[in-house]
Amino acid sequence: MKVFGLAGWSGSGKTTLLVKLIPELVGRGITVSTIKHAHHKFDVDKPGKDSYEHRQAGASEVLISSSNRWALMHELRGAPEPSLDELISHMSPVDLLMVEGFKYGDHPKLEVHRPSEGKPLLAVQDDRVVAIACDDELTEAKDCRRLDLNDVPAIADFILDYCGLQKEEVRHGAAD
Repeated sequence: MKVFGLAGWSGSGKTTLLVKLIPELVGRGITVSTIKHAHHKFDVDKPGKDSYEHRQAGASEVLISSSNRWALMHELRGAPEPSLDELISHMSPVDLLMVEGFKYGDHPKLEVHRPSEGKPLLAVQDDRVVAIACDDELTEAKDCRRLDLNDVPAIADFILDYCGLQKEEVRHGAAD
């Protein structure tokens, strides 16, 4: 399983890019899963639901299942946040695991950067940034590939090439 990340400051467009990349990659026959890092307290469950009540009662893990999906919720209860490698070990194998966030992780990543946001480039300090996708010219020098943030097929090409994954020759939806 190949692991590749999208990193950038909050508001840079990582999620927007990822939700455009996933169908592009899947349309080329690549199986894709994602891991998303959240910096804030979050909950995937709702008060009043049985699974929520199980966790609130003190369960360490709650697995909920239906004919459409299953989800495992694990409460840390004060334990340290797991590493990206530990989280990856819980994932089922796919062709490509896309990691959103974990900007300081030790995996190859594409930096999503918008110069208009006024944030510094991560690539200047992080050699694991192998390309930068941006929507404007960059003034800071970095010896890595630059991609147009709005050219999703080209970004998909880059990721697949970098990860050594086969891709279909014809892009879905592209003119012949």
